[in-house]
Order: sequence, then C-alpha cells, then structure tokens
Amino acid sequence: MKVALISDIHSNLPAFEAVLKDIRAEGADQIIFLGDAATLGPQPKETLDLLRALDCVCIMGNHDAALLDLTRAADLQIGASLFPALAWGHSLLAETDLDFLRSFLPTCELDLGTISMLCFHGSPRSNIDMVLSNTADEVMDGYFADQSADILAGGHTHVQMFRQRGLQAIINPGSVGSAFMEPFLYNGITPRLIPWAEYALVRAENGGWSVDLRRVPFDTEAACRALEAGNNPSRDWWLSQYR
Repeated sequence: MKVALISDIHSNLPAFEAVLKDIRAEGADQIIFLGDAATLGPQPKETLDLLRALDCVCIMGNHDAALLDLTRAADLQIGASLFPALAWGHSLLAETDLDFLRSFLPTCELDLGTISMLCFHGSPRSNIDMVLSNTADEVMDGYFADQSADILAGGHTHVQMFRQRGLQAIINPGSVGSAFMEPFLYNGITPRLIPWAEYALVRAENGGWSVDLRRVPFDTEAACRALEAGNNPSRDWWLSQYR
C-alpha cells in the first residue's frame, strides 16, 4: 500500500498540481492532507476546490482553524503581519468552502496492515505544537504520550523530517506550497522559501515499510503570475522568494 502525505499547501495551486501529478505517477493508493490549505498564497478558492475534489482525509491545521474564526488568529500562532493576507483569503471563500474546512479532523489513525500511522498537524495534542529534529525528548514525550502508532505523521513546520522515537518514527512531509529553508522559530526572522513542492510517500509492504521524502519542481512563474493578477497583501514577499 502506498500513502501520500501532503501538508501546508497555503494556496499555492501550481505547487499543489505538481505534487498531485507526481503522486499519480507513483501510483499512490491514498492521499492524506495534514492541514493548512488555503491561506497566505495566491489562489485560496482554487486550492480548496482541488483539495475537495480529491475526497481524501483532511486534518485541521492552525491556519484552517483561523479561517473559520479570524479572531483566533493570534492564539493559533499566526503573526500579526499575516493578518491582512489571512483576511484577504477569507474574503474569497464561500460558505460552502468554510463548510468543507469544518469537516477537517483533528487527527486520523490508519491501519496499514502490520503497522499503523497516526496523522495530525502539529502534534496529536495541538495543531500549533512544533516537532523539529532537535525538539527535546521530554517535550516529545508530552506531545506523544499514550500514542502507540508505529508512524507519527504531521506537518506545520514546513521542513521535511524523519526522526526516530524509540520504536516509533516521526515523519514530516514538508510543505507543498511554501517549503522553508529553515524552521520558523517565532524569533522575528522571516523564513526563506525553497522553490520546490514537498510531500512524502509511505510504502507498507511485505510486513515492513519505507518512506520517501520527495521534492518536486513546480512552475514558480505560474505562481508569480497568479500573485500579480490578485490583490494578495503578501504578494511582494512571495514574488521576492520566487524571483
């Protein structure tokens, strides 16, 4: 069985389309979306339309929750500088789009035969928890207390990761639409983007499993054209990253 893990699309439709093309070429049996679909980037409505058409399991990210209640943005660790882009994206969505976001799940556990995989956004406890390669073991114990799944899969950090935790493995597929060169540590330093679309492909077969952390090229110029055609308040920053 092949399961594709995608996360943090952030309204970057060309990157999303490139990842889906690669997923189909790899013959994935299932797609799991780990949260943060339609904020910050140039095409929130179109991104949600494509995600909805996949009819896949969707996990609630902190940005998804913020779109459902803009007043919670700060509590969901969305910086004030991003509020205008958040509100702009919200203004483009219909009630049916918000209903789709309301259907997102906090977590989901999958049976992959001889192993299990727990999917979440930040951690099983909260969609704003940060799980990094150097997160202290005692912090990780708090995030994953009482979790017995073999694979723990989450997004949120925009940085790909494979980390062992005892007999468990923690996977972060990175970001489809805004892959970071380094983690965002809430230290006032704005992250830089990598011009690649990221995802992970988990294979469970013959009693074992493997994971590919994949990077796919996408049409950055198409993303820039979409930015120039709209009124996204973050447009200049995005353009500076891809040009």
